[in-house]
Amino acid sequence: MTISVNQVLARKGGKTFSVTPDTSVYDTLALMAEHNIGAVLVSENDQLKGIFTERDYARKIVLKGLKSRDAKVGEMMSTNLHTVPPSEQLTTVMTVMTQRRFRHVPVVDNGKLIGLISIGDVVKAIMDEQEATIKHLANYIAGDIAT
Repeated sequence: MTISVNQVLARKGGKTFSVTPDTSVYDTLALMAEHNIGAVLVSENDQLKGIFTERDYARKIVLKGLKSRDAKVGEMMSTNLHTVPPSEQLTTVMTVMTQRRFRHVPVVDNGKLIGLISIGDVVKAIMDEQEATIKHLANYIAGDIAT
């Protein structure tokens, strides 16, 4: 598989959602629900500070009995970020996500955030490539293409 992160971002579009550290968890959850996303990036002055995910909400708010209207994202976000460049191969990103148990990885180019890759994006890209390979092989077997 020779798909790059840049190719995945081009297919999915570059829309990335972010909030500031002082945004309430409640408002962040509303944004996530509105756009049907599982994570938002947390940034301040164009600097990536962390990521807030559904998993952070479950573990850091719900299980601790905190109120999402009172909690700030900056206090609850994950700061252990692993970023990848757009030139990175998808197989490498998949390995990192699996080993570190990440579902989302920010894409940074020369210090600038350009997107976010999710495990769903990875799975879709792999499935699309496999489907294309299967079609190519089926056409070859049927004699519809030249060798």
